[in-house]
Amino acid sequence: MNKGNLSLFIWFRLVSNRGKNGKMPIYLRFSISKKRVELSTNQFVDPKLWDAEGQFVKGKTEEAQTINRRLALIKGDLHKKYLQLEALGKPITAEILKNLYLGVDENRKTLQEAIDIYYDRFAEKVASGQKSKHSLKCVHTTREKLKVFTKQQYKVTDLPLKEIKPAIAGDFEHFLVTHEKGCNNTAMKYIRILKRVLKFAVDQGWLETNPVGRFKCTYVEPSRERLTMEEVMTLYHKEFTVERLAEVRDVFIFSCYTGFADQDVYNLTPDNIVTGIDGEKWIATDRRKTGTPERVPLLPIALEIVEKYKNHLWCRSKNRLLPVNTNQCYNGYLKEIAELCGIKKYLTTHMARHTFATTILLEQDVPIETVSQLLGHRSIRTTQIYAKVSQKKVSQNMKVLKEKLAGMKGEVKEGKG
Repeated sequence: MNKGNLSLFIWFRLVSNRGKNGKMPIYLRFSISKKRVELSTNQFVDPKLWDAEGQFVKGKTEEAQTINRRLALIKGDLHKKYLQLEALGKPITAEILKNLYLGVDENRKTLQEAIDIYYDRFAEKVASGQKSKHSLKCVHTTREKLKVFTKQQYKVTDLPLKEIKPAIAGDFEHFLVTHEKGCNNTAMKYIRILKRVLKFAVDQGWLETNPVGRFKCTYVEPSRERLTMEEVMTLYHKEFTVERLAEVRDVFIFSCYTGFADQDVYNLTPDNIVTGIDGEKWIATDRRKTGTPERVPLLPIALEIVEKYKNHLWCRSKNRLLPVNTNQCYNGYLKEIAELCGIKKYLTTHMARHTFATTILLEQDVPIETVSQLLGHRSIRTTQIYAKVSQKKVSQNMKVLKEKLAGMKGEVKEGKG
């Protein structure tokens, strides 16, 4: 920073809306590079005695002389601090000068300051395509919930980082599941973000250790419903006279055969269709949620749907592969479709993805390593949670085992004979 271009401007003013007993407070204002800061001088004066142009209290009374000496000391001290920063070659901003004047340690950050900086950096990563907007929204929500939490739990608007104790994780969890009426997994999601923010504070040198680093986030595995092959075929063969329902059904079936979430499907363009090493058509893209590359071969039904909308007016005008509605409309139409097809399940794009993992892949003996890659998972552990082997698959495996054991029994009998 070129300090030669900086100028410190200092002046005092009266604040009329904060007066008491006929006197008004004198406030200090100073600016550097057009950035302005205001502080209270804790001095009060009769507005009739204040010389705004000369910046002093008129009169020769002891009170007037005391106030004027105090204002001169404040102004001199501020100039001294400014020159101190300049001599040390440190950055000079209005905020830095204010903190130095007040004796505030720049490294003494608060929780909200830390999460604000963390959020801003996260937003930059979103802008560069490294993180998703959905994840940024979760950070924002965590920040807002922490504000409410600190006010209710500690009766303050913010917490100095160095005063945060390990108990904050358990207290925050209790707040989220009781006051906020959230489920356990949602609470863990926000606590996980809190842990990341405090780790970030450690990395920045604002904390020596992460006070909640040892808190273990525990998750309750949700019930992951999926469609059976019979239900998938019922949807696929259903004739709809209403065009919007037919389109939504097709997009849903496409997700069942590719595993893409609705937003990922919406972002697909004809350019995402490539020729794979096998000479067949594949979809090549990056998952919106994780940024993980995803390469999925187009199974016959999925390819059929792509071909169906190749010349669709909306798709051509928007350069989209399929006519995807907004999520709100999409889910509403899925509910209508389920009723018309006699399916008593709550259809969602997440169910379509789970159907792809279980009904379309695992139950057809596709190895879980392949399933993990097709789903764009970073770790096979995620796949193991997301795509549990169904009862039908267990039944199929046991049937094969019984047949093998029966054959072995027969071989033993023949050997004895």
